[in-house]
Amino acid sequence: MTGRVIKAAFVLAFPLLAACGAKAPESNGSWRQRLADQLPLLGHRNWIIVADQAFPELKSPGITYINSGERLLPVLKEVLAMVKAPGHVTPILYRDKELGFIAEAQSTGIGAFRDSVNALLAGSMVREMLHDSIFAKLDAAAGLFRVVVVKTDEKLPYTSVLMELDCAYWNGEKEAALRQVMQ
Repeated sequence: MTGRVIKAAFVLAFPLLAACGAKAPESNGSWRQRLADQLPLLGHRNWIIVADQAFPELKSPGITYINSGERLLPVLKEVLAMVKAPGHVTPILYRDKELGFIAEAQSTGIGAFRDSVNALLAGSMVREMLHDSIFAKLDAAAGLFRVVVVKTDEKLPYTSVLMELDCAYWNGEKEAALRQVMQ
């Protein structure tokens, strides 16, 4: 009889014990709200990536994924506005150098996308790097700093835009002057 009671207690308690070790489910809020909740926590050297659908899930523990279910350009436009609004960070933009070399015949719609993203990012400094070089930079950052990936349903190659966040109220020139005074 005692064995049955213990077995029944275990059967009833096991799902609760398993749930304690499980990762908490993601918020049911919209991608906009989920990103808005993250932004006050992000600062200098954190990253936000607006990614095409094929962007891989990386294994680093400091990476948060948010699925927008929307096209990349409208999401990028909103994310840029959201990043700039609080005034504590400013984005350093990166994109794949390969995007400039893909012909329309290779990927239908790539020319229109390229024109649209260039118009959206006009006036911003955008660093173009080879895809693998960007991943190496991101991999190095993800070991120490938080990365938020906003996945889109974009199905065009090399269209992800990466933002390395920098301090909006303290730049490299001010830092260099400070270091000079400290010597």
